[in-house]
This record gives sequence, structure tokens and C-alpha cells, in this order.
Amino acid sequence: MNRDRYVYPALFHLAEDGISIEFPDLPGCFTCGRDQEQSLHMAREAMALHLYGMEQDGDPTPEPTSVFQIACQSNQTVVLIEVWMPPFRDEMEQRAVKKTLTIPKWLDDLAQENHVNFSHLLQDALKKYLGVTDKL
Repeated sequence: MNRDRYVYPALFHLAEDGISIEFPDLPGCFTCGRDQEQSLHMAREAMALHLYGMEQDGDPTPEPTSVFQIACQSNQTVVLIEVWMPPFRDEMEQRAVKKTLTIPKWLDDLAQENHVNFSHLLQDALKKYLGVTDKL
């Protein structure tokens, strides 16, 4: 079941050249930042993207481990990271995706002479063809 709000502990590894971040409950979810502010931003972004991928794949999201159960070394600290998924999901649904298509050269030449915006034209044509005006 997809939730709108997730909170997971992240393990921040402090080093001279920055901060690396891992999520004990989300295997494969890693990121880093040069300072505290960037690290918090990167942690939220990485966690949201990882959870979005799990949702898309239909994978269950694990229960978060209590921060009191995570052992830290002297150069590590546990930080709770929270993400609010609705705006992130909307952003992911609206992101641009690249499509490769093939048209005859003569048609491409004519379109370029007339300054055709292929992306805009294809979007308009697909919306008309599918009978939609915006995102469903």
C-alpha cells in the first residue's frame, strides 16, 4: 500500500570531504552531500526516488527501524528523513521522457524549414488522438 508520508532513519557518515548517506531499511539507497544542508536535501530526494521506484514495482515498503536500534560509529549519526510523496509523484509523472521516432527525410526537412517544434506537435497530436486535454 502506498503511503503519502514516509519517515526512515538515515545513517550519515561524516568525512573530511563530505557526508555519505545510507538507509538501513532501504537496501541500495545511497547518496552524499558536501555539507549538512545539501546532505539533508540529497537524502530526501534519494529516499523519495527509491520509495517511488518500490511503489511502481509493487514492492512492499518496510517498517522503519527505530533510531535506538541503529549502532553508530564515532563518525556517524542517525538522522530521521521525512518525505511527502504526493508532490514527488506528481513531479515524476510530469517529467519529460525522450522518445526516438523515424520520419522520412523530406518531411523532416520541410518541418525544419517551417520551424516545427516536434515535441510540442507530438504532445498535441497524442492528446487529440487519445481524447485527453491533460494528465488523466
